[in-house]
Amino acid sequence: MPLVRIDIKRNPDPSYAKKLGKVVYDSMKAAINVPDHDNFQVLAEHDDDHFVYDPTYLGIKRTDGLVFIQITLNEGRSADQKRLLYKTIADGLHREAGVRLEDVFINLVEVKKENWSFGSGVAQYAT
Repeated sequence: MPLVRIDIKRNPDPSYAKKLGKVVYDSMKAAINVPDHDNFQVLAEHDDDHFVYDPTYLGIKRTDGLVFIQITLNEGRSADQKRLLYKTIADGLHREAGVRLEDVFINLVEVKKENWSFGSGVAQYAT
């Protein structure tokens, strides 16, 4: 059960953020076997004062087209699965939304299954 947060600078196309979310969800399904209907996302757009990044950290030249993606998910994926996920997302965003590969910033946050409640105050995955 991933929870995805996507943050971008305000975009004139009102459907742009949702397009990014679709690419990320499709990529998770393809690369790390996220099931159908397991799609929970927070899509946020920010003005210049609330979107801060270093344009050259680690020698990567970023632009205002930067897309921050944070995915909180259950622990247990291999490094190879994570690398495949990063590549699948970046390639998909480039192909489907014209995002430069250098402007795809991804952070995974792994948690134990008991750290989720999907509603009703119940830890549905706790054993």
